[in-house]
Amino acid sequence: MNTINIQYFKTPYGELLLGEFENNLILCDWRYRKMRKHIDTRLQVGLNAQYVEKNTEVLKSTCTQLNEYFNNERKKFDLPLKLIGTDFQQQVWNSLIKIPYGITSNYFQLASGIGNSKAVRAVANANGANAISIIIPCHRVIGSNGALAGYAGGIPTKKKLLDLEKKLFA
Repeated sequence: MNTINIQYFKTPYGELLLGEFENNLILCDWRYRKMRKHIDTRLQVGLNAQYVEKNTEVLKSTCTQLNEYFNNERKKFDLPLKLIGTDFQQQVWNSLIKIPYGITSNYFQLASGIGNSKAVRAVANANGANAISIIIPCHRVIGSNGALAGYAGGIPTKKKLLDLEKKLFA
């Protein structure tokens, strides 16, 4: 059985669960989200691995970069990522990474960007299955009407993250 090294990381907006596998970040997700068990199972089964609480260089670097982000000192993350999901989910997550700091997109724009404008609901579901919050910025996706749609960390957290980015962006 393989090992996913995990750490818990407190942020100003809630606690994150960080996970590293073979020197790649695979998890940076809200510890108390509704889909916690589902996400953890996907990662553990997909990698034939179990969680072990252990700090690593990748996790230390993740904490440093997240602290810089929350302190308005970082707009882009520079971490080795490994995405665990279906090809479609990975396609959506790779599109999310391209949404610039301080800018929002919507599900229709994301679906169109991957060449499937009819896949809005599937894109929204893939967005919700993102296991690398903040670094893969699913918080930058809002409803087509401009409303703050669902977020694993909760709508108030999503609003705070967007406000944080607007503040530095301005």
